[in-house]
Amino acid sequence: MKLSKGDRQSRILSELGRSPSLRVADLAARLTVSTETIRRDLDELTEQGLLNRTYGGAVRPLSTEPSVTERHSLLVSERERIGRAALPLIHAGHTIMIGSGSTTTHVARRIAIEAKNITVITHSFGVATVLALNPTIKVLMLPGDYLASEGATVGVHTVSFLNGFYADFAILGASGLSPDGPSEALVECGAVYSAMTMRAAQTIVVADNSKFDRIFPARYASWRQVNHLVTDVAPEGVLLSSIQQNSINLVVG
Repeated sequence: MKLSKGDRQSRILSELGRSPSLRVADLAARLTVSTETIRRDLDELTEQGLLNRTYGGAVRPLSTEPSVTERHSLLVSERERIGRAALPLIHAGHTIMIGSGSTTTHVARRIAIEAKNITVITHSFGVATVLALNPTIKVLMLPGDYLASEGATVGVHTVSFLNGFYADFAILGASGLSPDGPSEALVECGAVYSAMTMRAAQTIVVADNSKFDRIFPARYASWRQVNHLVTDVAPEGVLLSSIQQNSINLVVG
């Protein structure tokens, strides 16, 4: 039986409650409607603040960002492309700082596969775990208070320890990308990212399209402090203008 628009949108939100990300084609097949109908539903639900549109689907609102473990199941193919696209940027690096997050973990996985004889400084246990697969990579784990939802250390000890090091590159994720710069939902992680930005010769932000035009409490850098943005879809509008005005190297994977 054909569902009404209200029932259909309720089903979409119910599906999103069980899975943190959804694809337009999958929803259309499940609800036996056209992909155009699903896109209209997703647009309406986005306007109501009930979900966020992505390229080809939807995710839960980033203002209620799930734990890093749950985020690992979101936009996997997009983040894998970002990981592959980011790797050539750091080919000349010997010391790299990597922030916490699901996208940075994908980048770390590519580093573990392809890089040799480098040192990585990180506060993320997920990043450290995937890098451990490569015995030629030295991993320096930052001290601090353990933040279970992010699987990372944070706090004054983390930032203080970072201030004793320099790196060729800092690779950082973001909860949101706005014309003012990248921002982070967790203020504690934002402080660590800011310190990494200050201690690295170049900063690389890695973030998928669901972060575009989103703002979160901790803006950890301005765009003039960022050298490279690696993403899966080119941004548009004011966000793109800000990136171009600051001469950032935009890489689309």
